[in-house]
Amino acid sequence: MSKLQPRGRKVKILATIGPASHDPEMLRRLLRAGADAFRVNLSHGDHAGHAAVIHTIRSLEQEHARPIAILCDLQGPKLRVGRFVDGRAILPHGSRFTLDRDPAPGTAQRVCLPHPELFGLLHPGQRLLINDGKIRLRVLSATPDAIECTAEVGGVISDRKGVNVPDAEVPIPALTDKDRRDLAFAIDQGADWIGLSFVQRPEDLAEARRLMGGRGFLCAKIEKPQAVQRLHEIIELSDGIMVARGDLGVELNPEEVPPLQKKIVNATRLSGKPVIVATQMLESMIESPAPTRAEVSDVANAVYDGADVVMLSAETAAGEWPEEAVLMMDAIARQVERDEAYRQRVRLLDTRPDPTTADALAHACMTIADTVNITAIVVFTGSGSSARRVARERPSVPMMVLTPSVTVARRIALLWGAHPVTTRDIGSFEEMIAKGKRMALRHGFGAKGSKLLVLAGVPFGMPGATNLLHVVTLTGEELAEHER
Repeated sequence: MSKLQPRGRKVKILATIGPASHDPEMLRRLLRAGADAFRVNLSHGDHAGHAAVIHTIRSLEQEHARPIAILCDLQGPKLRVGRFVDGRAILPHGSRFTLDRDPAPGTAQRVCLPHPELFGLLHPGQRLLINDGKIRLRVLSATPDAIECTAEVGGVISDRKGVNVPDAEVPIPALTDKDRRDLAFAIDQGADWIGLSFVQRPEDLAEARRLMGGRGFLCAKIEKPQAVQRLHEIIELSDGIMVARGDLGVELNPEEVPPLQKKIVNATRLSGKPVIVATQMLESMIESPAPTRAEVSDVANAVYDGADVVMLSAETAAGEWPEEAVLMMDAIARQVERDEAYRQRVRLLDTRPDPTTADALAHACMTIADTVNITAIVVFTGSGSSARRVARERPSVPMMVLTPSVTVARRIALLWGAHPVTTRDIGSFEEMIAKGKRMALRHGFGAKGSKLLVLAGVPFGMPGATNLLHVVTLTGEELAEHER
């Protein structure tokens, strides 16, 4: 067993697995380079291949004695145009173009739109975006059988290109038949998180919750403008949020995305739930061994904003430099967190505690760590809720989370500042203190003379009973016991 030491940073790195990274040796290299969790994109590949990847990740978890979160990302419904006579057509700027229900191959004048629900939905003046917004259509008229448009931005349009409808709430569920099969597979494989695509309204989370049956955490992907309008309700019903900037950037003006990203991050942080900033963070590293300065600044800003997780997509899934992309993201995060202004920046958000004992103690962890020379906060938890409360305050020292549940340990691997450790449950105050000291030494969170802040609940083993905060000092006795 080759135990990984604490990362030395608080923000987490989520790496997407794909053809460039699915083999065991590359997964091992990504883990050692700094990946804390892995994303399995169910839009691509088959279940057999995904199962093999998940099995490898679980083997690495044992090899390195570190809980690893696995997020299985559902594809969601995809709106697409039909096919063309020659596989493609050219739409001149300003030309007329019709989307209709005729299955005949398309031309430069028309194409089939095999989504009948859209024909009664659209109105003059609304937009349709084709191929990630490369082609922009403006609706002139809409009937039950045809949508007449003008091509504000023309270009090449080809078979089965995607369609975005930014100006309307599309009346289709967030889960397709494929998604239901993929969700059942992911849960059966023990996925820790499920990424739900195409969320437009709080109700979209209900079916996924029902099918999950309490297994796994649900991450709502904010990629539609309609979801932003009901953001707080969606946050309340989810376990975490992903800012899917790529899709948001298609349906919104580019300049709208940065302030919206900050809004989503802040709203999610206030809830105490983890928030992931995703897509196009180090995009140029798909082909280049070095990122642009703008990309470095982009990652740094997400870290300064206090995001729990920064995500790599195609950079590690299909890029030529997957390991280098993780190393670069790790280096950026470390540099930001060493900045003297980081602590102040990350706490610009006023996370006032709720009027509960657990929240008050979590807030006290932050203030004590600022006042006393504490090396780490040790949190004993059965459900992970105490760890989420502490992380919400963004304390200045790392947090070692001790839990008897490997499931909980894996899920909180996406939590800011958390170093999860699975260990047997405790039965007394004395056992708690001894175990906290021993684990801190074992995992590199202290040395002789170091002070630890211990957060737990009495009676032990009772969920939701966080009511104890204790400062302990590591002495030579624990060090000698640890070395034995």
